[in-house]
Parts: sequence; C-alpha cells; structure tokens
Amino acid sequence: MITSNLRTNQLSATAYEWYLTYLTALDAKDLQQYEQFLADECTMYSNNDPPMVGKATIVQGLSQYWPSFGTLEHDLLNIYGTDAAFVLEALNHYTRTDGRAITLRAVAFTDRNAAGLVSGVRFYTDTGPLFT
Repeated sequence: MITSNLRTNQLSATAYEWYLTYLTALDAKDLQQYEQFLADECTMYSNNDPPMVGKATIVQGLSQYWPSFGTLEHDLLNIYGTDAAFVLEALNHYTRTDGRAITLRAVAFTDRNAAGLVSGVRFYTDTGPLFT
C-alpha cells in the first residue's frame, strides 16, 4: 500500500490505522483476514453489478473475483468523511494474470456499524482495462 500520496485524511488516528489494516487485507487478497472486518449483514456494491448481501455471500464472491488478477496495491489519494462513513479516492495498481501492470482510478464508500465493522461498501472503478 502506498500512503505517501495521501493529501487529505479526515479519519481519526484510530480509524485510519483500522482502515490501513483493512486495506492491507485487501491488497494481500487475504479472505480470512478481510472477512474479520465485515458485519454479518454487510452489503457490497461494485459498479452497476447487483449487490452482494451478507458476509458469506461477499466472501464467496471475492473468492471467485480475486483470482482473476495477479496483485493489487492501493495508492491512497484522499479520505473524506467520518470514522463511521467515509470515502476513499485511490489509484489501484494491479498486476494482471499475464504479468502486465495497470493502474485504475477508484472510489470506495465505506460505512461502519456501532461495533466498528463494515456494514456497507460501494466501490466504483472501470475494471475493463484489467481484463482486456
């Protein structure tokens, strides 16, 4: 993960550290670690695809999606919002399965419940170049 390009961070120090750990699990494509951050009733939206509802459904969906590319590294640009509801603007650096590097602009909205778990995440990026 790249944090040196972060211009704006409106999260508290505690929430920011939590978020870095969350993103580290994503970058590692570590499903066991990632699911620890999700509330059972979590909903995930990706672009215009139908939502994935529930932790088990999200983990199943990611287990099918993550092998479709090699690596992922988040390059944080801006984090706006509160500790309970925030948005990340990032550059996502991927390595495709053919070894080619590609960078995609992305935005992710994250909502956390009272227990600090992710209750909703909505991310938007054009992944077409990752697969063409």
